[in-house]
Amino acid sequence: MKKLTILSGAGISAESGIQTFRDGDGLWENHNVTDVASPEGWRKDRTLVLEFYNQRRRQLHEVQPNEAHKLVTELEKYFDVQIITQNIDDLHERAGSTKILHIHGELFKSCSCNNKRLIYEQKDDIKIGDKAEDGAQLRPFIVWFGEDVPLYQDAREIVKDSDILLVIGTSLQVYPAAGLIHDIKDDCLLIVINPNETGFGYGQRAVVMKETATQGMKLLFDKLVNLA
Repeated sequence: MKKLTILSGAGISAESGIQTFRDGDGLWENHNVTDVASPEGWRKDRTLVLEFYNQRRRQLHEVQPNEAHKLVTELEKYFDVQIITQNIDDLHERAGSTKILHIHGELFKSCSCNNKRLIYEQKDDIKIGDKAEDGAQLRPFIVWFGEDVPLYQDAREIVKDSDILLVIGTSLQVYPAAGLIHDIKDDCLLIVINPNETGFGYGQRAVVMKETATQGMKLLFDKLVNLA
């Protein structure tokens, strides 16, 4: 069974109603990114950071996987599918996908602000005073700007072993995740679904589809199955 790796970004979740912070109407528009998604912001105003992610978590309870998520799950019938997602939502899981690597963390988890290995399920709000077992304040289990990406090397190994790399809904502007595209082997088929011009040099070998995630997956699905 061929190995199909899917690198997904905010564009696939946007169609479920989750706003993206790099779009003009994105949810981060009224917040400086360093205020809500950096260690500096956490040190400056924990209440603001917690409320920002509490709002995101509440929103996540209200949305559902879309057709693109479901078609990705359907591909598991034909390929050994591994998802590497930049998204912090659980929509791939709820759609039924089984192998998902969240390189930027997960919204429905929290961790100790002193020890990121102390991880907890977190479906509700995190409040000031909510503590981990080490006595430290709980924080969102999110990789903030300026922090290391612990699972990046795992993601690189997955990409290196792929027969097909399908990039869906990511501008490939956030590093180090954007660098994963450079790790594909010489005979790996590279397919990109993104409606926006990214300015990223995919090279002549890439098949680029300027479509939304759902429309692109509908157009591509049967063609992919024929490659299985």
